[in-house]
Amino acid sequence: MSVSAIVGANWGDEGKGKMTDVLARDSDFVIRFQGGNNAGHTIINEYGKFALHLLPSGVFYPHTTNILGTGIALNIPAFLSELDDLVARGVPKPNLCISERAQVLLPYHLLMDEYEEERLGDRKYGSTKSGIAPFYSDKYLKVGVQVADLFDEGRLRDRVARALEVKNVLFEHLYHKPMMSLEQVVPDLMAAGEQIESYVCDTSLLLHNALKENKKILVEGQLGALRDPDHGIYPYPTSSSTLAGFASIGAGIPPYSITQVVAVAKAYSSCVGAGPFISEIFGEKAEDLRERGGDAGEYGATTGRPRRMGWFDAVATRYGCRMQGATAVALSLLDVLGYLDEIPVCTAYEIDGEKTEIFPVPSLLDRATPVLEKLPGWKTDISSVREFSDLPANAQSYVKHIEEWLEVPVKWISVGPRREDIIEM
Repeated sequence: MSVSAIVGANWGDEGKGKMTDVLARDSDFVIRFQGGNNAGHTIINEYGKFALHLLPSGVFYPHTTNILGTGIALNIPAFLSELDDLVARGVPKPNLCISERAQVLLPYHLLMDEYEEERLGDRKYGSTKSGIAPFYSDKYLKVGVQVADLFDEGRLRDRVARALEVKNVLFEHLYHKPMMSLEQVVPDLMAAGEQIESYVCDTSLLLHNALKENKKILVEGQLGALRDPDHGIYPYPTSSSTLAGFASIGAGIPPYSITQVVAVAKAYSSCVGAGPFISEIFGEKAEDLRERGGDAGEYGATTGRPRRMGWFDAVATRYGCRMQGATAVALSLLDVLGYLDEIPVCTAYEIDGEKTEIFPVPSLLDRATPVLEKLPGWKTDISSVREFSDLPANAQSYVKHIEEWLEVPVKWISVGPRREDIIEM
């Protein structure tokens, strides 16, 4: 039995797509276990550069079965568009399965997300307006629609009617927008069901049998530990659990089957969206780091928004690794820091005059300021290095410091955007 989880240690945008792509090469199954198309994983390979939003990161390997698990928010038009784009760009059509128990993101979820951000104005949470919060609200209010419901028109009409009873009150009286009718929603949903029917199956049974056959399974999360609704920077998280512990639920596998948890962390920090970001930098320093970061700068894979930039935050990242239960760290984008004479690192916070290395509750984060240490830079291009011993001494020292701060071994170091640009420790 071999299940590995790849998850983010921070705010998201850590480079999980590349690591999933690397590990998917030796995996029989790759599973997305939470979230929707509100975030993306960037992958660069022989077919080009791709930003995957709903598709699991194993779709480039013909031997891999890719599963959209029970915990996801399935935006069917976005899924079909993403799949069509993949095939149009020369990628062989992947093996895909969609859980019959996954829930469907509906048109009124998108509208409610947009209307609520508009209503909040300056108080908005920085939503991607992908309908995620309204979707998960409906799921836990028990007025959601499962994929299996798309093939039972009577049940589907009843589910949507129950939801619209409340939605239309909000549309009319809170948002002052047009109401929606069943006929605006149900026929399109029935048609969407027909388009995905060939992919739908009992994925938990499929994985149960795969585990019995000792198949290699990889589960990938969206965003990072600090965006978890329970353990993150509330009220600025996403709306589904980003932690590896949720993977067993969102994928439909036993908790004990997950034997490796890889937490991906950047060699510096970046953040899309609102909320506390203690090591954030501004102005020319931020712009310099943003433009050098990644393959084409630090911009959101889904939104295109410029990411907020900061130095490596050992306090937040250690906490993220702890909450993920990380057994190993994949350190991404180490090569980006090669332009700096000195590299600042946030090793503690100061809150009300007190220094702490413990990541605090959100109410205290608003008063936290970073305590920075500076490490010597290496001032050279390391993108062609494939052995840790061949890295400059100061780059080796930087990685070793990170291992000490995180109390988790660094097993992979990414030194470029392509899958082959990696050092395995």
